[in-house]
Amino acid sequence: MNKGELVDAIAAESELSKKDSKEALEAIVKIVGETLKKGDKLTLVGFGSFSVAQRAARTGRNPQTGKDIKIPAKKAIKFSVGSELSEAIQ
Repeated sequence: MNKGELVDAIAAESELSKKDSKEALEAIVKIVGETLKKGDKLTLVGFGSFSVAQRAARTGRNPQTGKDIKIPAKKAIKFSVGSELSEAIQ
């Protein structure tokens, strides 16, 4: 499912217009990004939790040349699935 299909599904499920559904989805994405940028955790009970994890710098290997490469430290987004979402796919 892509963004357009998700907007259509939200509109059908919520009886909102497609324009309102698109604006709502964009607002959610913006708020999630801003929350994670501040370093906070966002939890939607039943759906899951978004958080930021710090990945340490490490040494990797270039698969083409076999040479060691340095992979810098960085922040990564983590998502932990909630129980209701997990049960929905069973």
